[in-house]
Amino acid sequence: MEFKHTTVLLHEAVAALAIKPGGTYVDATLGGGGHSGLIASQLGAGGHLYSFDQDQVAIDYNQQHLQAEIAAGKVSLVKANFRQLKAALAARGVSGFDGIVYDLGVSSPQFDDAARGFSYQHEAPLDMRMNRDQALSAATVVNDWPYADLVRILSRYGEEHFAKSIARAIERHRAQAPIKTTTELAEIVKEGIPARARRHGGHPAKKSFQAIRIAVNDELGALEESLDQALQLVKPGGRIAVITFQSLEDRLVKTMFKERTSLPDLPPGLPVIPAESQPDFRLVNKKPVLPSSAELAANHRAHSAKLRVIERISQQSKE
Repeated sequence: MEFKHTTVLLHEAVAALAIKPGGTYVDATLGGGGHSGLIASQLGAGGHLYSFDQDQVAIDYNQQHLQAEIAAGKVSLVKANFRQLKAALAARGVSGFDGIVYDLGVSSPQFDDAARGFSYQHEAPLDMRMNRDQALSAATVVNDWPYADLVRILSRYGEEHFAKSIARAIERHRAQAPIKTTTELAEIVKEGIPARARRHGGHPAKKSFQAIRIAVNDELGALEESLDQALQLVKPGGRIAVITFQSLEDRLVKTMFKERTSLPDLPPGLPVIPAESQPDFRLVNKKPVLPSSAELAANHRAHSAKLRVIERISQQSKE
């Protein structure tokens, strides 16, 4: 299949990595290969890129899309969830890298392929799996998970104010017959939200679909695990660039980056901060990089995007 996907913050994210032609890089979210293609174009002799995706469709597409780069020995495709970052790289003899980029969320082709069940706007079986080899799907969550778990994910992952009434509506309907399709679920979610609240804020099912998708794919857990590994593996002078599209992801990235760039609690009045207490990382930008007005006009999916970048401080600068 053809990936009709416009990569958001493409040039900003790759520029933020400050690519060294002979360096080792990782694209944690291959998708349509936008970031991978641009990174590979800047690599020279000895440079290499490892591109991860858990979706076989993305791997198959990029076998063709990045065929020249793969043949030239610049790019290796890795079919794995990015939470397996450290183990997958170790299996390939890689113990550190000079930079990694994450482009989070669902790729456009996954959303646009109605059969994948990510969208409330297309009739499809309830699925939402990024990795179609895994057992857990949206149908399982919606039909089998207890009321309390539904409330938890709708509230925590969807930041949905009407989580309880939506979960009750799901319970009522699934007691009569299994909920099978995206449009059926969207109508049930709508039923669980008061009419006055449905008049603003976009489609009433948007938050619930986000919550179920995050739960099915354990997106926040995978991100936290992977970022923790990336912070261990990135070399001095190397950078981690993360593009987020929703507040929960951005909050997690912001918190983890703040933890690594902040000074520990120290006794008051120290004339000089000891070298061993200096943070190992620095923020490349104090505030997130946002899409330009031109990109916002050209790509509606860019509107919620934020890019945060962190750099491991070289050992020389701490001595």
